[in-house]
Amino acid sequence: MSTKGPSEVPAEAARAEAGDGMTLGAADAPQREAVSGPRINLFGLDRSALRAAFAEMGEAAYRADQVMLWIYRRGVDDFAAMSNIGKALRERLATHFVIRPPQLVTEQVSTDGTRKWVLRLEQAEGKPETAIETVYIPETNRGTLCISSQAGCAMDCSFCSTAQQGFSRNMSTAEIVAQVWFAAKTLGGDFQNERVISNVVFMGMGEPLANYANVLAALRILLDDFGFGLSKRRVTVSTSGLVPYIDRLTADVDSALAISLHAPNDALRDQLVPINRKYPIAELMDACRRYLAGKDRKTHIVFEYVMLAGINDQPEHARELAKLIGSMAAKVNLIPFNPFPQTRYKRSAPEVIERFSDILRAKGVLTTTRRTRGDDIDAACGQLVGKVQSRQKQRLSGIPVKLQ
Repeated sequence: MSTKGPSEVPAEAARAEAGDGMTLGAADAPQREAVSGPRINLFGLDRSALRAAFAEMGEAAYRADQVMLWIYRRGVDDFAAMSNIGKALRERLATHFVIRPPQLVTEQVSTDGTRKWVLRLEQAEGKPETAIETVYIPETNRGTLCISSQAGCAMDCSFCSTAQQGFSRNMSTAEIVAQVWFAAKTLGGDFQNERVISNVVFMGMGEPLANYANVLAALRILLDDFGFGLSKRRVTVSTSGLVPYIDRLTADVDSALAISLHAPNDALRDQLVPINRKYPIAELMDACRRYLAGKDRKTHIVFEYVMLAGINDQPEHARELAKLIGSMAAKVNLIPFNPFPQTRYKRSAPEVIERFSDILRAKGVLTTTRRTRGDDIDAACGQLVGKVQSRQKQRLSGIPVKLQ
């Protein structure tokens, strides 16, 4: 997490925040411009895109940087409050742009401090209302925000509540980023020195790499010193295994990577994670090795493994998993299954999970067991949102997955 104070902001950001000592933009004009079409939500523009938009307005690039600092480092969503930007320019910005967070539908707070929000997305004319879930998990030394990248999911993983409800649509960059801003604003702190969100994980609703372009732009805002300024090791993208897009992610942005593995062989993974039929385990593991190549020695991949009683939790599965990982820089995160209505699966018993973990560790595999949080507020992703909206049920088996 970046913890830079006002005097520690990178030089370029400091210059943007200070401006040039003037309060008027280069293209200030007394009259309000006529603008066609809807205003652009600034949560959807990374620094490069925002600078380009300002250039089209005849404004200097540093003005865009100033606006980003106001939004992401000070939590401001009102142009009128941006005091180092001239009034005329602020009025032009309000004509062209909007800073619009999502609308809260429902909030639940667990006895352990976990918070789950159902947030309403932008509604296109004639389209049904769409909502997603965002979850905040507080711990002693960090605060993790689990964000969504799609409304629903088409991957059709049989043990996942969200997948069983089906897929509605991709989220825009603005909708993805706005979750983080909304959570930070709701939880308090000053967005800079005392931030309660130290980690962001793309482990909510949807397959992030199936919405690649929008997720990539969101990642850039999360990591940018003019954006949320998070460390690359504290922003994690989780994927069920879209191999070509793992390679693209490796080339495009330096973030942490998690793989929803859940099985150590193709026969079992084909049943649990259907995308495996297109990108089998051998191809997936090769992509993981390419991701690690050239990274610093602290970089590792997290393999997520949900523990399903009698399905994938036997000693032979643990030994097979350890052999699959081998000497790769990796950690296995064992996840007790979160039951949901109509599921045929059951959670592995604690002693079974412990035995599985012991086998992996004996084979030299770094292993952790995720502590179950928020059981009293429907901890399984997608449960709550399924109660407040209806969705068209589209799944991998029934529709082609269009990768962007």
